[in-house]
Amino acid sequence: MGMEKPRTRIQKKNRETILEAALEVFSQHGFRGATLDMIAGAAGLSKPNLLYYFPSKEAIHVTLLSGLMDTWLAPLREMDTGGDPMEELRGYVRRKLQMSRDFPRESRLFANEIVQGAPRMQEGLETELKALVDEKAEVIRGWIAQGRIADVDPHHLIFSIWALTQHYADFDAQVRAVLGEGRDPLTEAEGFLDTLFTRLLAP
Repeated sequence: MGMEKPRTRIQKKNRETILEAALEVFSQHGFRGATLDMIAGAAGLSKPNLLYYFPSKEAIHVTLLSGLMDTWLAPLREMDTGGDPMEELRGYVRRKLQMSRDFPRESRLFANEIVQGAPRMQEGLETELKALVDEKAEVIRGWIAQGRIADVDPHHLIFSIWALTQHYADFDAQVRAVLGEGRDPLTEAEGFLDTLFTRLLAP
């Protein structure tokens, strides 16, 4: 089998343009609501030109999701098993909240995939994601056994961190509508969540 020819600079640029446009379209309309015509229009390319790079809407979606998994897991991977438990968990909350600020479209893309039953990333959830969460849950159990943090269920602690941080990206319009103009939801959330988890985890 011959090796794939290296992409030219223009080809790389066009692929990046398509993926950036697709991220915007998928995050707004979900997989089902998005069309190749929408993505091509957002990319400023013709549909035949887009199909030269990606054979289908699903191929574009899978490419985006594949890259997203590493980004999604990075904040949890950074949790230092040898660090101070309270600082490590509070740091994880801050990193997840920062992701909602820096990657809101990626967060909504991920949420849309999960709401649909994760048909294109179920394997990654059951292997890579599960393995990392189980590993860190064991670390948290160790900290609990040492009396360094409160006795809480490690898996549900991680789920609660996801819920309370990703909400600010996935439900941004709702949060901003309720808070009104002139307020920064994520800046306010950082102080609130720091206090919340400090009190929850205090031994």
